[in-house]
Amino acid sequence: MKSSTVSQQMPVPAAEVFELLHNYERRLEWDTLLKDARLTRGCERAEQGATSLCVGKPFFGIFAIETKYVTFTPPKIAAVKLINAPPLFAEFAASIRHEDNEAGSLATYKFRFSAKPRILSWLLELLMLLVLRAETKKRLNALADFLGASRT
Repeated sequence: MKSSTVSQQMPVPAAEVFELLHNYERRLEWDTLLKDARLTRGCERAEQGATSLCVGKPFFGIFAIETKYVTFTPPKIAAVKLINAPPLFAEFAASIRHEDNEAGSLATYKFRFSAKPRILSWLLELLMLLVLRAETKKRLNALADFLGASRT
């Protein structure tokens, strides 16, 4: 199983970041990876137990990741785990923690995953880790830029 942590300084307090990040009606305004993001299974808002589906843009469009919130404590932390079976992912879980600071807040995203098929996992996990880290950095940077631009 591979894991990584990516942090990004945000120009606004944690509560503002948390609210926008988990607002699926606004997700595509800033998210550089997704072409679709929505709550599923009758859920109407992000909260503990809610489920969501995120579908990547091409090349990532083959991935439709459905997750369930296992932790949801505004404005501090939210965590999800994979509940469907997309290509290449045997397991996936992630959390994002928010801490206020003098410049706004710090968002820290942690993820862990394992790849399938198992016989190729040694190679897939290395490649997927590189891509996931790069995409996470890009997405958090885009979120910070969006939040900064919305303040001006």
